[in-house]
Amino acid sequence: MKLPKTFKGLIEQANQLDLYQKLIEQLNKDFKLANLDLEFHEDVLPASLKVLLHETLYILIQEKFTEYLNLLYIIDVPENQVKSLNGDAILKLSEEVSFLILLREWQKVWFKNKYA
Repeated sequence: MKLPKTFKGLIEQANQLDLYQKLIEQLNKDFKLANLDLEFHEDVLPASLKVLLHETLYILIQEKFTEYLNLLYIIDVPENQVKSLNGDAILKLSEEVSFLILLREWQKVWFKNKYA
Protein backbone atom coordinates (compact mmCIF):
# COMPACT_ATOMS: atom_id res chain seq x y z
CA MET A 1 0.00 0.00 0.00
CA LYS A 2 1.41 3.34 -1.03
CA LEU A 3 0.15 6.03 1.30
CA PRO A 4 -0.98 9.30 -0.25
CA LYS A 5 1.02 12.42 0.53
CA THR A 6 -1.87 14.90 0.31
CA PHE A 7 -5.51 15.17 1.27
CA LYS A 8 -6.45 15.26 -2.40
CA GLY A 9 -4.48 12.08 -3.07
CA LEU A 10 -6.13 10.34 -0.15
CA ILE A 11 -9.62 11.24 -1.38
CA GLU A 12 -8.75 10.18 -4.92
CA GLN A 13 -7.57 6.77 -3.66
CA ALA A 14 -10.69 6.34 -1.54
CA ASN A 15 -12.96 7.24 -4.46
CA GLN A 16 -11.08 5.03 -6.93
CA LEU A 17 -11.58 2.04 -4.63
CA ASP A 18 -15.14 3.12 -3.78
CA LEU A 19 -14.22 3.32 -0.09
CA TYR A 20 -14.93 6.98 0.71
CA GLN A 21 -18.12 6.10 2.59
CA LYS A 22 -16.23 3.46 4.59
CA LEU A 23 -13.69 6.14 5.51
CA ILE A 24 -16.51 8.32 6.88
CA GLU A 25 -17.95 5.35 8.78
CA GLN A 26 -14.55 4.62 10.34
CA LEU A 27 -14.14 8.26 11.38
CA ASN A 28 -17.59 8.26 12.96
CA LYS A 29 -16.88 5.00 14.76
CA ASP A 30 -13.63 6.28 16.27
CA PHE A 31 -15.09 9.66 17.23
CA LYS A 32 -17.89 7.82 19.02
CA LEU A 33 -15.36 5.58 20.80
CA ALA A 34 -13.56 8.74 21.94
CA ASN A 35 -16.87 10.11 23.32
CA LEU A 36 -16.77 13.11 21.01
CA ASP A 37 -20.04 14.54 19.82
CA LEU A 38 -19.29 14.77 16.12
CA GLU A 39 -20.74 12.65 13.39
CA PHE A 40 -20.02 13.21 9.72
CA HIS A 41 -22.93 12.69 7.37
CA GLU A 42 -22.41 9.82 4.91
CA ASP A 43 -22.68 12.24 1.98
CA VAL A 44 -20.27 14.85 3.32
CA LEU A 45 -18.19 16.37 0.56
CA PRO A 46 -14.43 15.91 0.93
CA ALA A 47 -13.85 19.67 1.23
CA SER A 48 -16.44 19.90 4.01
CA LEU A 49 -14.97 16.87 5.74
CA LYS A 50 -11.56 18.50 5.74
CA VAL A 51 -12.89 21.79 7.15
CA LEU A 52 -15.08 20.16 9.82
CA LEU A 53 -12.30 17.90 11.01
CA HIS A 54 -9.81 20.76 11.05
CA GLU A 55 -12.16 23.03 13.02
CA THR A 56 -12.95 20.27 15.50
CA LEU A 57 -9.30 19.50 16.14
CA TYR A 58 -8.50 23.18 16.52
CA ILE A 59 -11.13 23.48 19.26
CA LEU A 60 -10.02 20.26 20.95
CA ILE A 61 -6.38 21.37 21.05
CA GLN A 62 -7.30 24.74 22.53
CA GLU A 63 -10.11 23.83 24.89
CA LYS A 64 -10.18 20.06 25.47
CA PHE A 65 -6.63 18.83 25.16
CA THR A 66 -7.24 15.59 27.08
CA GLU A 67 -10.06 14.66 24.67
CA TYR A 68 -7.76 15.50 21.77
CA LEU A 69 -5.07 13.15 23.09
CA ASN A 70 -7.68 10.46 23.70
CA LEU A 71 -8.90 10.78 20.10
CA LEU A 72 -5.35 10.37 18.78
CA TYR A 73 -4.95 7.30 20.98
CA ILE A 74 -8.27 5.76 19.85
CA ILE A 75 -7.49 6.37 16.17
CA ASP A 76 -3.92 5.15 16.74
CA VAL A 77 -2.13 8.05 15.11
CA PRO A 78 1.61 7.34 15.43
CA GLU A 79 3.01 9.40 18.29
CA ASN A 80 6.31 10.06 16.51
CA GLN A 81 4.45 11.65 13.58
CA VAL A 82 2.51 13.98 15.88
CA LYS A 83 5.66 14.89 17.82
CA SER A 84 7.49 15.72 14.61
CA LEU A 85 4.97 18.47 13.79
CA ASN A 86 5.64 22.08 14.70
CA GLY A 87 3.28 22.98 17.53
CA ASP A 88 3.93 26.72 17.48
CA ALA A 89 0.92 27.56 15.29
CA ILE A 90 -2.19 25.74 16.50
CA LEU A 91 -4.07 26.42 13.28
CA LYS A 92 -1.36 24.75 11.18
CA LEU A 93 -0.90 21.96 13.72
CA SER A 94 -4.61 21.10 13.69
CA GLU A 95 -4.56 21.01 9.88
CA GLU A 96 -1.59 18.63 9.82
CA VAL A 97 -3.07 16.40 12.52
CA SER A 98 -6.32 16.29 10.54
CA PHE A 99 -4.40 14.78 7.65
CA LEU A 100 -2.63 12.30 9.95
CA ILE A 101 -6.01 11.21 11.33
CA LEU A 102 -7.48 10.78 7.86
CA LEU A 103 -4.39 8.89 6.76
CA ARG A 104 -4.59 6.47 9.68
CA GLU A 105 -8.32 5.97 9.17
CA TRP A 106 -7.66 5.34 5.48
CA GLN A 107 -5.11 2.66 6.38
CA LYS A 108 -7.69 0.92 8.56
CA VAL A 109 -10.33 1.02 5.82
CA TRP A 110 -7.92 -0.11 3.12
CA PHE A 111 -6.65 -3.07 5.15
CA LYS A 112 -10.18 -4.14 6.13
CA ASN A 113 -11.22 -4.02 2.49
CA LYS A 114 -8.14 -5.83 1.24
CA TYR A 115 -8.09 -8.63 3.80
CA ALA A 116 -11.78 -9.08 4.69
